[in-house]
Order: sequence, then structure tokens, then C-alpha cells
Amino acid sequence: MAHTVDHSKHLIELASIDRERIVGLLKLARSYDDGAGMPRLDTALRSKLSGKNVCNLFFEDSTRTRVSFSLAAGNLGATVTNLTGAGSSVAKGESLIDTAVTVEAAGGHALIVRSGAPGAAQSIASHVGVPVINAGDGTHEHPTQSLLDVYALATALGGGREESFDLSGLTVGIVGDIASSRVARSDIAAMTKLGARVVCVGPVQMAPKSLGVLGCEVSSDLDGVIGELDAVQMLRIQFERHGSGGKKPSSPPGVGSVREYRSLYALTESRAERMKSGAVVMHPGPMNRGLEIDGAVSDGPRSLIRKQVSAGTLVRMAVLAELLGAD
Repeated sequence: MAHTVDHSKHLIELASIDRERIVGLLKLARSYDDGAGMPRLDTALRSKLSGKNVCNLFFEDSTRTRVSFSLAAGNLGATVTNLTGAGSSVAKGESLIDTAVTVEAAGGHALIVRSGAPGAAQSIASHVGVPVINAGDGTHEHPTQSLLDVYALATALGGGREESFDLSGLTVGIVGDIASSRVARSDIAAMTKLGARVVCVGPVQMAPKSLGVLGCEVSSDLDGVIGELDAVQMLRIQFERHGSGGKKPSSPPGVGSVREYRSLYALTESRAERMKSGAVVMHPGPMNRGLEIDGAVSDGPRSLIRKQVSAGTLVRMAVLAELLGAD
């Protein structure tokens, strides 16, 4: 039977939580940092979630999110169970809610849910009594990805931001297929609450002016704003979310070809050279090297991409610890 969801007991979206909780989670993640961006693995930390069962319910493919949640739970001493759509009764027609209720009844203490359906995590949270963490639902949100993005950004820029996580005075560009991106929606929510100016950039079909209601600015001219950015988050084109009748489009929406898209919106080596001194490059993955970003840029000195992955384990440790009462 469905019940009202108390968002303080879950992490479903960042749009509905306050700045204080965001900062609290980021500071908790920092307390687990060994100083080199990796988790401390001391005995006390490894016992925080001893006896807890964390269940990954991943009904959509994932590498970074699934692995880092598993590592995060293990680092805190929890037992981890992985369930995918293909290996569950969902493949036989069982609903996500019935599957989640079954996993809770079997002894799951926290459910980490990834689904292609917007609102899936919220729906599950309304039917179970244990914490639910949204690991990405359709084009809605991906809250822990945004938390790790902020963590990596603030830590890299320093100057006290790595302690306060105050992004005031920074301009962050999010470039690419924003209309399809749950990461973009979570980034906009978190970064604007922390004081950043966020500019979404892409062709009109990928970055419609209506995104402005989320609190960001919208532009179709990357070259016009590239010199203003302190950080740029590059996004892949989600061809699988475009098209009709199950067919992917042959070219990026809103432009005539991949070549045209690259000429206007890719972070090429020459475009990266026009970024301001100290500006950094980010990407939530998976990357399409040579399409939205050049390999020399993703692997270059401005890149925080690997630091984002490392931050993911720290942030997800913090979320699990907060929701399961360890901190």
C-alpha cells in the first residue's frame, strides 16, 4: 500500500532538499577522504554499517554508479546484493514495486534503484519502509552523481571551497544533450543552491529555453561563453532517448550531422585552449571520445574526470551512512 514519501529518509532528488543537507553530505564525504581523494579504510570506518544489507536494484545498465555504490557499502562494512532486471523476476513481468517490496521483506536495509522510468525511485519509496537512493531514473535526476560532481569541483578549485562547498562566484557550463540528462537536472539543482551560476549550452532541441525554469541560463553558443566558464561539464548525446519507433536518429537532434555538432559543441583541443586559466573539465561518463570531447582534453591537465569517479565512492559512502544512521 502506498504512503507519503518523507524525503529526509531517502535520497530521491536534489530539487526538493535544502542547501544544508547537501553541504552536510559533502562534508561527511570529506571526512572519509584520505587526503588523496580515496576512502580511508580504517577499522572504525569498516564497522559503521556492519550487519546492514545494501541492495543494488539496477534495471538499467551502469558501470560507475553500480561499482561505486558496491564499494561504498563494502567500505562501511555492509553486505551488498546486486540485482539486475535480466536476473530478476522483472524479466518475467513482475513490477518494480513488487520486486522492491520482496527485496525489503528478504532483509534489505537500503535499496539503491536505477531505472529508465522517471519517478521509479519515488514510487518504490512510497511502498517500502527502508531508505531508497535514486541511482538515476529516466531523465529525472541522478542525485549522487551531482554530489560527486560538486565534491570533485570544489576539491580541485580549493581556496576554502573544499571545506565549505560554497560555489558562489563560479560559472559552470553544462554542454550537450541537456534535455535528456538526469545528471544535468541534478547538477543545476545542487550547483545553483550552492551559489554557482549555471549556463546550459546546446542546440535548441537539446537545450531548450524552457530549462530556465530550473534556475539556469540557456545558450546555443558555446564559443560565446567558453571564456566565462570556471568549469564545463560535457554530456554525451543520448541517441537512445531520441528518435521514434525504437529507431535511433542518424544525426544529433537539432544539427545536420555529427561533424556539425562537433564544430559547434564539442570540447576540442582548440576550444579548450580558449578556456580561462584554472578552468576545469568534467564529464559524468560514459564518454564518446571524439564526439563531445577530444581524448587529449579528457586526459589532459584540466580534466577532473577520474577525480569525479573517485569522489563517487566517497559521496555514496556518506549517503549510505546518513540514511542508515551511522553518522
